[in-house]
Amino acid sequence: MPKKAKKTVVRREYTKADVKELRAHSKAKTPVVKIARLTKRSVGSLRQKALKLGIRLGHRR
Repeated sequence: MPKKAKKTVVRREYTKADVKELRAHSKAKTPVVKIARLTKRSVGSLRQKALKLGIRLGHRR
């Protein structure tokens, strides 16, 4: 049985435009999963960046 190729990690820097877009989504209260699909980044990556920027993302009641 052939072995599966390992998935390589692709790291992309956040540009100023990416940060601006993230802030806009945060203000609009867009769900994190939807932002992840739009930006082609993982949910964890978005949450970590939001934490570093001091903005709220995700679960709200």
